[in-house]
Amino acid sequence: MVLALVLVIVLGTAVGSIVFGRWGGSTSTLTGWAVGGRQFGSLMFWFMNAGEIYTIFAMLGISGYAWSMGAPAYLALTSVSLSYAVGYWLIPKIWRAGRRHGLITEPDFFAARYDAPWLGVVTGVVGIAALVVYVQIQLVSLELIVRMTLGAAVAPGVAAVLGAVLMLAFVLVVGMRSAVFAAAVKDVLVVVVVVALSATVAERVGASSLFDVFRLVEEQHPGIGRFPGLDPTAPTTSVWLMTSALNVALGNWVFPHLFQVSFTARSGTAIRRTAIWQPLYSLAYFFVILLGFGALLAGVQPGDAGSNGALLQFVSTSYPSWLVGLFAGTAFLLALAPGAVLLLTTGSIFTRNVLIPLRPGLSDRTSLLASRLSMIVFAAAAVFLTVGSSESLVDILLYSYSAIGMLAPGVFLAFLWRRTSAVAVLLGIAAGFVALLAPFAKHFWAATLPEWEPGLIAMAINAVVVVLVSVVTSAPDPAAVAVGVESASTRRSRPLAAVTEGGR
Repeated sequence: MVLALVLVIVLGTAVGSIVFGRWGGSTSTLTGWAVGGRQFGSLMFWFMNAGEIYTIFAMLGISGYAWSMGAPAYLALTSVSLSYAVGYWLIPKIWRAGRRHGLITEPDFFAARYDAPWLGVVTGVVGIAALVVYVQIQLVSLELIVRMTLGAAVAPGVAAVLGAVLMLAFVLVVGMRSAVFAAAVKDVLVVVVVVALSATVAERVGASSLFDVFRLVEEQHPGIGRFPGLDPTAPTTSVWLMTSALNVALGNWVFPHLFQVSFTARSGTAIRRTAIWQPLYSLAYFFVILLGFGALLAGVQPGDAGSNGALLQFVSTSYPSWLVGLFAGTAFLLALAPGAVLLLTTGSIFTRNVLIPLRPGLSDRTSLLASRLSMIVFAAAAVFLTVGSSESLVDILLYSYSAIGMLAPGVFLAFLWRRTSAVAVLLGIAAGFVALLAPFAKHFWAATLPEWEPGLIAMAINAVVVVLVSVVTSAPDPAAVAVGVESASTRRSRPLAAVTEGGR
């Protein structure tokens, strides 16, 4: 029954995604394939945006962190809401720049705003690297789910390859529009699964109510509900929570796939509505953490899978087969839908911002083919990183956010300060990566600021360098500056422009 339900959910969603993707929009051009023709209204953008925020990490990563660490899992509750507060201000600006200047990828924005095509290449390479690491999160999860569904006899490498193939199938032909359908199905199923599991978790672990689960886990594991959590020597204090949440919030919308998703919206109003109401989804993390604590009370020992497999084992051993199948099928979609968009974004960036600058004059058809082929290469790279990986999903996520955070100062200052220059952004990225990756720097932060998220420290150093270098270098051409910082005349004419650009 488990396998049958998984096949029905995954294959049914795949077929529906292809049909929906081909209906109502062209996918024969790079714009139609990569950003859905810029025609997603409030409902479609809601699901598209949620599909990229609430991934398999939300289910397996956070529950596993609660199982292994305890209170540090509260990071999910704080970072998501803070991200939307930032997004309410930032995403409409990104959308407006994309609409007015025909942008498709994040490196397109860097190249246009700073009048520097070479900066588009640099930020494209950084973005692809961060996205491949992010795809790893989805593949690590898919590997575990495939083995739970088909049996532990399936080799981890085979499971990861199968997951990558399924991921590619969702968007390889139809593109961004197909991902909307998968995201919508996924969101509905997640609510059903979380409610079904949470409603019965108390009786599965011998508690009298949901709140009694928290009491029991605190009795058996004193201190689990307070920072630093189960490990009293860990640096996961309240300072770690605040700095990590801020790092995630500032880096979230800088991820190339979310930048690209921003371009799919029909209007700025659709974006702001999403930013206002979608934080309600973060309330589900309370129940996900609850399930992680339930797995701990049940004595789950996921073995080689570590914390990533805690919830999978708890569900597979404590719930009826129909619910296990529903959970597994939903978990597949939680990884496949966002993972597919991640790969689509890497393909778009490679073609537009790496290949075309080297081989100008490529036709739209050739560009689209190159994007699809490069997706396969980047999926293979993510599989390579996944095989043999034993790190928790939260750790992998924070690595990815730290890397993409190096682009954050260049994005935020692009909308705030006219003088921000391309050379300054480049030197800021370089300084940030030194502060993040150099062995001497890592040891220094660990010794002096052990509770601080290293990614936020590196981002701050990056921002300082960008400001200082911009002061002593020339500002970009005024036409390029206007991509991010609107002139007074543009602001005065905005109401009329808004009507013609989608009813903001």
